[in-house]
Amino acid sequence: MDPITKLFYASLISILFVTIIFNFLSSHKRLKRNLPPSPSPTFPIIGHLHLLSDLPHRTFQELSQKLGPVFSLQLGNRLAVIVSSPSAVEECFTKSDIVLANRPFFISGEHFGYNCTSVGEAPYGDHWRNLRRLITVEILSTTRLNCSLSIRQNEVKHLLRDLYQVSSSTFAAVNMRSRLSELSYNIIMSMTSGIKRLNMTSGIKRLNQGDFLDFEEAKESINIVDEFFKLSGVSNLGDFLPILRLFDYQNYEKNLSALQKKMDAFLQRLIDQCRLSNDDNSMIDHLLVLQEKQPDYYTNDIIKGLLLIMILAGTDTSSVTLEWALSLLVNHPEALKKAATEIDAQIGQDRLLDESDLAKLPYLHGVILETLRMFPAGPLLVPRMSSEDCKIAGFDVPHGTMLIVNAWAIHKDPDVWEEAERFKPERFEDEEAEKGYKLIPFGVGRRACPGVALAHRIMGLALGSLIQCFDWKRLSENELVDLNEGKGLSMPKAKPLEVMCKARDILHKHL
Repeated sequence: MDPITKLFYASLISILFVTIIFNFLSSHKRLKRNLPPSPSPTFPIIGHLHLLSDLPHRTFQELSQKLGPVFSLQLGNRLAVIVSSPSAVEECFTKSDIVLANRPFFISGEHFGYNCTSVGEAPYGDHWRNLRRLITVEILSTTRLNCSLSIRQNEVKHLLRDLYQVSSSTFAAVNMRSRLSELSYNIIMSMTSGIKRLNMTSGIKRLNQGDFLDFEEAKESINIVDEFFKLSGVSNLGDFLPILRLFDYQNYEKNLSALQKKMDAFLQRLIDQCRLSNDDNSMIDHLLVLQEKQPDYYTNDIIKGLLLIMILAGTDTSSVTLEWALSLLVNHPEALKKAATEIDAQIGQDRLLDESDLAKLPYLHGVILETLRMFPAGPLLVPRMSSEDCKIAGFDVPHGTMLIVNAWAIHKDPDVWEEAERFKPERFEDEEAEKGYKLIPFGVGRRACPGVALAHRIMGLALGSLIQCFDWKRLSENELVDLNEGKGLSMPKAKPLEVMCKARDILHKHL
C-alpha cells in the first residue's frame, strides 16, 4: 500500500473515530435536556438518516402519529425538530420567530444561493432584510403587480388559443403539464427580463429585443429548474454527513455545480442583454438602476440570485398547483360544474375573465385553497435553524437545531380538518378556515414566501379562464386521474396530467 493510500485510510479512520466520540458526547448531553421524543434506534454516525425517504413528508407524518406533533431526529451531525401541529407552529413563529429566522446551511444553497447570499438562503440580518424589502416593496408590490397585469392576461390567452387549436369542435386529449409549465415560465420571464413570450411547444419565439434567447437555451433553463427541485430537499446525505463531501457521494455536488453553471450563464446573458436594451420596465432593468447607484452592493451575483429565486419560486410551484387543481376538478365533476356555474353567473359569455373578477369568485378561490391544502407545493416548509436555545411545546431546542414544519401533515390532520382526505372547496366558504396556522402552503413568519399575491393572481386567472373557456373530462369515465405524488421539493404529480377538453361557445366568439 503506497504512502498516500495509507494516509487516506488513516485520515478516514480518525474522522470516523472523532465522529463516534462526538455522537457519544452529544447523546450524553441530550439526556440532560428535555428534547422532543425521537424514534429508536439511533444508530452511530448516521442517527436517523435511514428513515429519510423519497416522500419525507409522509415519513414524518407517520412518525408524528407515534411520537406526537413535535419530535426530533438526529440526522447525521444535525439535530432536527419536526413540527406537525398548528399550535406548535403558532408558538414557533410568534414567540420564537426571530430565533428561528435563520436557514441551515445546505450544499444547494452554496451553489444555487450564490454562496448563501440570495434571499432564500441568506442568514437573518441586514442583508436579508434589505433583499426582502426590495422584493416586497419594489418588485412584488401591488403597484408592480398591477403594472404587469397585461403580461399575465396575454400569456393566459396564448394558452387558451393553443388549446383551442386542438379542441375547437370536439373533445381532444391534451397533456397539460407542458402547457402549464410554459405558462408560468413565460409569465415570470417576461416580468423579470422583458421577454414577451417563448412557445416551448412549437419552438416559435417572439422576443422583446431581437433574437437573443435561443429556444434550446430557454428550454434547458426549465429543465434546470426541474432538476433543481428533484435534487433539493432534506434527503441529501452530504448535508448531514460532511465526510461524504470528500467523495462527492452519488456525484451530488458535481451535478448541482454543473446545473448552477448553466443557469448562471443563462442569467448573465439576460442581464447583459438588458443593459443593451431601451426597455426600463422589467425587474432586471430596475435592479440595474440600483446597481449604478450602489455597484459594490448590487453586484451581478446579487442580481442573479434575485432572478433565480423568482424563477425557482414562481415557475414550478405555480404550474404544479394548477396541474393538481385541474386533476382534482376532473376527478370531481360536481365541483368543476359548480366552479363553471359561478363563473358564468358572475362574468357571463360576453367577455373573458380578468384578474379584477377574482374577488367575485369565492368558490374558485376555495378550489385553489383546497388544492393547496391537499397538495401544497412545499409539503415541508423551507427549513429554519435556531440561532440560540429556545423552547417549543415545552421541549428544549438547542442552538443550531434545524426546524422542519410538515405543512402537508397539518393540512391532512383529521383533528384539524373535517373530512381531511376529501376534496371539499366548500370548507373555505367560512373565512375562519383560512385563519390561524392550519393552512400554511406559503410558510409563516418573517421568512414566509413574499410571492403569495402573485401566485394567487396567476393561479386564479389561469384556472378560472380554463374553466370558463373549456369543458373538461377524464380520458376514461371509468378511471380517475392518478393522484400519486412524485419525487421533488415541490411535490409534483407522479404522472403528467392528460385530460380531454373541448372549447365552449365563449371561445368561438373571442378567438
